[in-house]
Amino acid sequence: MNKEYELIDQLFDELFPITRSITGEGVRKTISILKKYIPLEMFSVKTGTKVFDWEIPKEWVIREAWIKDEEGNEIVNMKNHNLHVLNYSIPVNKKMSLEELKPFIHTIPHLPEAIPYVTSYYKERWGFCMSYNQFKSLKQGIYHVFIDSELKNGELNYAHAILPGKSDKEILISTYICHPSMANNELSGPLVAAFLYNRLKKWKERNFTYRFVFVPETIGSIAYLHRFGEHLRKHVYSGFVLTCLGGKNYPLSFKRSRNKNAPINKIVDYLMSTGEMDIVVRPFTPINGSDERQYCSPGFNLPIGQFARMVYGQYDGYHNSLDTKEVMTIEKIVDSIDEIERILKIQEWNGYYVNVNPFGEVKLDKHGLYPDMNTPLNRDASTNFKRDQRKQLNVILTLLNYSDGEHSLLDIAEISGYCFHDFVDVIQLLKRKGLLEGPYYEKRSLSV
Repeated sequence: MNKEYELIDQLFDELFPITRSITGEGVRKTISILKKYIPLEMFSVKTGTKVFDWEIPKEWVIREAWIKDEEGNEIVNMKNHNLHVLNYSIPVNKKMSLEELKPFIHTIPHLPEAIPYVTSYYKERWGFCMSYNQFKSLKQGIYHVFIDSELKNGELNYAHAILPGKSDKEILISTYICHPSMANNELSGPLVAAFLYNRLKKWKERNFTYRFVFVPETIGSIAYLHRFGEHLRKHVYSGFVLTCLGGKNYPLSFKRSRNKNAPINKIVDYLMSTGEMDIVVRPFTPINGSDERQYCSPGFNLPIGQFARMVYGQYDGYHNSLDTKEVMTIEKIVDSIDEIERILKIQEWNGYYVNVNPFGEVKLDKHGLYPDMNTPLNRDASTNFKRDQRKQLNVILTLLNYSDGEHSLLDIAEISGYCFHDFVDVIQLLKRKGLLEGPYYEKRSLSV
């Protein structure tokens, strides 16, 4: 068990018990804890603020919620599990019969041990959640229901951290922080985002600037776009939303961006076609998903996809108390960080390159890249002949020929049949020799 694994596990344990919602102290506390791992700047938007077609709701304050029977025995208490109270419940303090209480209790009959996650953000109501087995065991009688809550004029909070690179072109990485105690559906995204930030921070060079965004789902990303949308339209090169990134025996899953020209779409297509990475690809749809629906709304149409693993709706614990650390696993969080970091490295290298001497072949021996005598015994030689039997030389010739500012590195890999990573060392070598420029992230004309 390495240090990173231990820190992820520790952060999970800090975040899991918090009663989160789309507003309130739970979100602020979550951001405060995350700030120990990633330098987040927190923003606030006041209740009643118009954000496009939406309005920031009142802030929810929840202090206590329980049901007791007529003998005073506790039936449920949110202190035992914060899913027991309907999220955004208004206050209630009354006694009622079981028949009167039943419409206010939510269960999942086909998962009789699970406590469901139920919300009512935009219509005032109260309610409780419990397992179906517990619900069926309730006896006739009078029950005391109590919810000490408040809907007040307050604020919605979100946060971001900017990791600068050489360019002002940005990679947007967004996740949500609004669900209460669920592992895969809530915490996998923030865990991957926080530790991905720290992986990228250690890179010696970053061509892109990386924008890490933590928002309450839907209303938070809409509020974020309301404030930063124009900046994102000008600067975002690519990006993705992180959600549901745990789960044993599930490969990485990618939901395509609505923007068909999104670089992240092309990278995943390449990895799929070559078999370099096991990825399940899903089409873009506005019908379900996460905040990619907001970033890809037609007014913005940002080049944003979504990464997941054990996708919403594919496992019994989705939106209920069965979504635990044991189902998510810290191991799969680390796997997700590894795989997404690899994809980001490909994105860094996948630009357009320009051969500085494009008229005729470069005289490679002049630059120490080719033998200076051609005989039957050295015709397969290259700068590292013993290791690769001319492979490096072939990659050099291929790269220089197609580095015309019109072919991306992925294009060159697909044309040549060489692996993308075969080109990385050669690019660095040719740049040291002053023979190659790039990467550029838009097509360029050759110098004449």
